[in-house]
Amino acid sequence: GGALVKAIGPQLNDFINTLTFNKGIKFDGYTKVVPIVSIGNGTRIGAAQVGGATKAVVDRVKAVGQLEGEFNRIRAQALIPIDSENPLKQFKRVQGVGVTAIIDVKL
Repeated sequence: GGALVKAIGPQLNDFINTLTFNKGIKFDGYTKVVPIVSIGNGTRIGAAQVGGATKAVVDRVKAVGQLEGEFNRIRAQALIPIDSENPLKQFKRVQGVGVTAIIDVKL
């Protein structure tokens, strides 16, 4: 959950940055790893790396909110950098930041 992401987030962030750098596709800006939380019920469901042009804007991101929906037979997932780890309370989208990686944990 969120505690694991906080504990190993910096190492995951360095790993992803090294991985993309070695392939010649590094992110040119600031990055960090945060939990992914379901906007529907607040459950922590993974981790994501977010990136932005300034450290200040990246520091505002506390989680990535996942919102799911269906249109006909098409399922969509929106991944939104947000300023709260608890999307059941008030939160705002953090502008100027995008999701640069999704982190899966093999159970």
